Amino acid sequence: MDQVASGLTPITFDDFLKVDIRVGRIVAAEPFPEARKPAFKLTIDFGPEIGTKRSSAQITVNHSLDELVGSQVLAVVNFPPRQIGPFMSEVLTLGVPDANGDVMLIRPDRDVPIGGRLY
Repeated sequence: MDQVASGLTPITFDDFLKVDIRVGRIVAAEPFPEARKPAFKLTIDFGPEIGTKRSSAQITVNHSLDELVGSQVLAVVNFPPRQIGPFMSEVLTLGVPDANGDVMLIRPDRDVPIGGRLY
């Protein structure tokens, strides 16, 4: 089945390049009890070029606060900040659904330099 028949809207490679996805290291993770859906507040270091950014992530089912700090994640770093309740989320941390539809973070399977861009 081709993309159009399956309902996917084709984009150009130039469109893809506009989305800046970088690897960062979680340096802090804390509960976010004010969120409508269960979530954590993450502080992620993307290195000297981008710096440290904050993100709200609905990852409470498959990830614990203890295991998050020090781990690497992928995030879109060039979306505008988004207000989520009392919290300003600056990047979109990326994940995929597990078999139950709960979010699993997308992470490199080995440690890589932070700030690296997905290509």
